[in-house]
Amino acid sequence: MSITVDEIFETASMTLYQNLDIRTTTLGINLKDCIDSDFKKFKEKVYDKIYLNAKKLIEEAEKLESKYGIPIVNKRISITPISLIMETHSTKKKYLEMAQTLDKAAKDAGIDFIGGFGALVQKGMTKADKKLIDSLPEVLSKTDRVCSFMNVGSNVSGMNVDAVNLLGATIKQISLQSKDAIGCAKFVVMVNAPEDNPFMAAAFHGIGEPDFSLNIGISGPGVVKTVVEKNKKCDLTQLSEIIKRTVFKITRAGELVGRELAYNMRIPFGIVDISLAPTTAKGDSVARIIEAFGIESIGTHGSTMAIALLMNAIKKGGAMASGNVGGLSGTFIPISEDAGMIEAVNKGALNLEKLEALTAVCSVGMDMFAVPGDTPSEKISAIIADELAIGIVNNKTTAVRIIPVPGKKPGQSVNFGGLLGEAPVMKVNKYSAKDFMRRGGRMPAPITSMRN
Repeated sequence: MSITVDEIFETASMTLYQNLDIRTTTLGINLKDCIDSDFKKFKEKVYDKIYLNAKKLIEEAEKLESKYGIPIVNKRISITPISLIMETHSTKKKYLEMAQTLDKAAKDAGIDFIGGFGALVQKGMTKADKKLIDSLPEVLSKTDRVCSFMNVGSNVSGMNVDAVNLLGATIKQISLQSKDAIGCAKFVVMVNAPEDNPFMAAAFHGIGEPDFSLNIGISGPGVVKTVVEKNKKCDLTQLSEIIKRTVFKITRAGELVGRELAYNMRIPFGIVDISLAPTTAKGDSVARIIEAFGIESIGTHGSTMAIALLMNAIKKGGAMASGNVGGLSGTFIPISEDAGMIEAVNKGALNLEKLEALTAVCSVGMDMFAVPGDTPSEKISAIIADELAIGIVNNKTTAVRIIPVPGKKPGQSVNFGGLLGEAPVMKVNKYSAKDFMRRGGRMPAPITSMRN
């Protein structure tokens, strides 16, 4: 499908006045061919492959920013899940050394984040997986750009509750070992993880991917909010159609940039992730879109329906615009990265329970939210398990980035700065599910797992 000059001019207007940008361009790199029995040589191969290709990504992305005037906010790398290439080197010491190698390669090349320091443990954990989990507090406190994920379930395999229980305690340790618990912002627990997701901290280069792939993540909350505000009197069917058409244009702009960037790098183009990804910048909030629908504050009654309407329109618009829509594709509703979400928590309109309800229809899950530092690890595991159960039963990706902040109580906040924003500390339910969680084992898959 060709892209017209008029569409390019319209996109330029969105960029200048409505905060349209490419939220991220993520280069996926297969590292399986770097494996070596000599760990020193292994690290050297990994560094060289990442650094050389990351430098090329930066150079070509900057050329396209100048050519089209559309900002590419983040340049990122995703790699083969680290547990798959570290089986013969699976000690805590070597995991840390490899993480520092990844961190240095990303830093030297000018990359913002590098994802994939994780494992797929939906049906069980290997010895290497357990060592990896043990290493995470040190890894995430001693690196700046490394991001980690754990996929602990799917609608086919159910949920590995033993892994969830282990990760609750691990997240507590990460929070204690990193300043203001910022290490927790670089770690996500997931179910139904897509292999081509460009967004951190969940990105990894899946085993079904080619040697390299270029994935684009779009961000256009400001654009969508503007068209909603211009159409205050239309009904919900008309509103959905307006949003769908807007997302169509945003997606086309993203694919234009992504395909040209991949072509210039001589690598395959992967997908456009059409998720609306907010930032703390004025006018760049998903919560403000929901409020522009006619809802006084996100979190009140009606918010879940509004998110569902927005998600549906986004996916329809993206699917109409491109045959390469993938990743998560929908709506992010992180707390700390969205000024409207922060305000809703601070004024009592949004609590943890309502946030969980909203995630039943959004694309990602409970993202970037802070809880008191003295929250027991069993309760953290239960919060994670509740959210991931939504994803398993509803056959969708869900994820949790929970940040227990040492020394903080409900009503206080922690400022991470930059893209990660400021997180108000949210109150957790005082009652416990520890005896239930201690049963462990695996939550069975729903009946949909029998489809073939």
